Amino acid sequence: MGPLIVHANAHEQLLERLREMDSVRFERVVLDVLVAMGYGGSVADSASMTARSGDGGIDGFIKEDKLGLDVVVVQAKRWANTVGEKEVREFAGSLESHRARKGVFITTAQFSGPARDYVKMIEKRIVLIDGDKLAELMMDHDVGTSVTRTIRLQRIDTDYFEQDVDL
Repeated sequence: MGPLIVHANAHEQLLERLREMDSVRFERVVLDVLVAMGYGGSVADSASMTARSGDGGIDGFIKEDKLGLDVVVVQAKRWANTVGEKEVREFAGSLESHRARKGVFITTAQFSGPARDYVKMIEKRIVLIDGDKLAELMMDHDVGTSVTRTIRLQRIDTDYFEQDVDL
């Protein structure tokens, strides 16, 4: 089995696991991915989940930087169906109630064309991450995955052999 096949299998297995887990665990995974990507730095409180009731459809918050100068609102939907413009509009509206200008909407499914078009037209900055992209980010940042084999290739360091020797 070649490396691309192994990668594709891991990708599909990740998506399957994400779709099967409960929604609270999925929300935690989403925040773990964002922290692994460098949002909030390594500060313990860089990402937080919202309480279950009265969260206005918001699943979490993440600091955009180590100082927490800006907060990004997070929505995580573990869905099989395509996420439409209606859901993205509702998310955009919920940013206002948190005085946020930025949001990340992550799903295990895909986003419709109108949903993608909508975020291009509004002033608020919303990033849409579908299931395929989420699995890719998890693999890129070793969230829920681990490297089982590394191949080490060596080459001759010509600079080393060309250095003058001081006596």
